[in-house]
Amino acid sequence: MSTTVSKNMVTSPSPSLSSPRLQCTMEWNVIQNKIKSSLLLLLLISAIFLLSILYSSNSFTTTTKESHSQGPLLTDLDISLMPTTQSPSQNSTPANDAVEEQCDISIGKWVKEPRGPIYTNMTCSTLPDFKNCQKYGKEQSYLYWRWKPDGCDLPRFDPERFLGVVRGKKLAFIGDSLARNQMESLLCLLSQAETPIDIYKDSADRYRTWYFPSHNFTLMVMWTEFYVQGVQRIINGTASASFDIHLDKINNNWASQLPSINYAIISGGNWFFRTNYLYEGGEIIGCVNCREENLTDFGIPYAVKRVVNKALESINECKECDGLVTFLRTYTPSHFENGSWFNGGYCNKTQPLDENELNLYSIDWELRKIQLEEIKSVKEENGSKKFELLDVTKAMMLRADGHPGANYDKRWVRNANDCLHWCLPGPVDMWNDLLLQLLTRNQPSQ
Repeated sequence: MSTTVSKNMVTSPSPSLSSPRLQCTMEWNVIQNKIKSSLLLLLLISAIFLLSILYSSNSFTTTTKESHSQGPLLTDLDISLMPTTQSPSQNSTPANDAVEEQCDISIGKWVKEPRGPIYTNMTCSTLPDFKNCQKYGKEQSYLYWRWKPDGCDLPRFDPERFLGVVRGKKLAFIGDSLARNQMESLLCLLSQAETPIDIYKDSADRYRTWYFPSHNFTLMVMWTEFYVQGVQRIINGTASASFDIHLDKINNNWASQLPSINYAIISGGNWFFRTNYLYEGGEIIGCVNCREENLTDFGIPYAVKRVVNKALESINECKECDGLVTFLRTYTPSHFENGSWFNGGYCNKTQPLDENELNLYSIDWELRKIQLEEIKSVKEENGSKKFELLDVTKAMMLRADGHPGANYDKRWVRNANDCLHWCLPGPVDMWNDLLLQLLTRNQPSQ
């Protein structure tokens, strides 16, 4: 210590330990040592802090990528349908076929959805009174459910995304009143993004066309009970409930419109549950539900198979329909209990059925099987047209709570409950959730 002092104090003639200058120097050395220790400690803390920032930043980046990969509407690819337990690899190819293999969006269950539908009877100006269940007092618990496929999530419908996919295209629903039901649902969904223009309606209101000018998109509905020609039987001058169905003659009212259409959604089946008569080559060959001794009752499945086959065959053979994508929407049942339309039948469930309440050996499931077989058959044929299945049968078998029942305008039909059609908004909106995913998968490559 004295050596250090003497070197530092060489200008002092008589260094002394009691000197004020020496005391000051010693105190300064002590302070310097403390500062050095503090600086080292500060540097150590700073290094630890920087390392923790780098680690948490890397963790945040990974979490963000994973959350985006599972988010509902990131891209036009169906990454959102990947199983929620997996994250797509950054090096993997985002192939739509792979998504389809990993998740069948037709198999799942209904789960609670506290947000409710994306539109209401107050925000859809085109909603028809016959499906406006809220207006006529239906208990609203049926609105708070969504379809959850097994192993993945079905994104909430995005009207902007749908309109982007169909920009410049023409889409037509072809079928009976349930085809109309789906069109009305889609109209309400899309009207949340753009107000459509009603540009055509025939005298019977069975053919309608709507136009979305900002997206140059045309939405149509075309009525057909059977796909093929069906002539209503007249008995004693009065139209009956029965039809003569010509199994080998396509109904050109809708088929002639195919060349101008980009997407066709065909559906049907419910009109076969009445007494009908089957014709081929202009000659009667049998019936459905006729119970007449001199006629063979072929049954509903046979008749449905024949007309679905004829419809798909006609589409596949359409020479001016290159690029047409056809979706066959599977059969959906009614939920009448203790009767039917006009004899006391009702549907007063307030929540979806349990799966163990379903009868998977019913005719509903048999008709679905026929439709699956016919789609599979036509897809195996080579051609420039695509065929897809919009499979909603199981999902809708569970939704006995989603029909108008007695909750509709009774000025026109007084003594009937409607347990066939679907409330708007309601479970039928799920059909268009699925349709959006299938349309996205079938977008032409750029």
